[in-house]
Amino acid sequence: MISMSEAFEAVEIFREARSSTYDAIVSIASLRRVKRGEHLFHDKEPVHTLYALVSGRASLYKINSIGEKKVIFVYGKGKMLNEAMLQKLPASINCEMLEESVVMALPRDALWRIMESDPALNRAMIESMALKIRRLYRQLKNTTNALNGEKRVAAKLLKLSWDHGVEDEDGVRIDMNLTVTYLAEMLGSKRETVSRQVKKLNEQGLIMVKKNKFIIPDQEKLSKYFKMP
Repeated sequence: MISMSEAFEAVEIFREARSSTYDAIVSIASLRRVKRGEHLFHDKEPVHTLYALVSGRASLYKINSIGEKKVIFVYGKGKMLNEAMLQKLPASINCEMLEESVVMALPRDALWRIMESDPALNRAMIESMALKIRRLYRQLKNTTNALNGEKRVAAKLLKLSWDHGVEDEDGVRIDMNLTVTYLAEMLGSKRETVSRQVKKLNEQGLIMVKKNKFIIPDQEKLSKYFKMP
């Protein structure tokens, strides 16, 4: 199991925190191993704990009015998963683990008290939430008619390559278990539609699919493609 000191160093919002904050966090935090497919919390569920992802990968998603799954965010190591729950309101999203993961659990009220004494931690928490808001704005743009067909798929794969990419002999490999079905859930589209769009992007040499992994041969070329009028 990962030690608490290793977990503290892995969580991004703690990197600029005061040295005294470490002892305060350790006094309230616990580490939890979570299996793939397990949920940390569900939409509309009362949640009194904030979670930081120490290792692994998690998905935040909503279920729409006709029962379809729409993935909003995919997060990896170091990210906070539910800063919005600093408010004393029920969860407004579902959180499912995509891999076996380790999370740091932080009781909300105790974390608030620590934040009150550490301005750097406050700033880091606000910046983390601000980044999520900016990403939501981009998603709204990319789910309207401003981007259609293959360009929506291209935009999503490019973003995933930035967030979860590793160098590969063929370009940048998206280092996560990304199926066409899951990509469709991220886009709010039908699997069959996304499968056709992926095939077209592959035929144009903008992406590659090898051994169930998506590879971006040239990120700049893919970026120019979805930005084209």
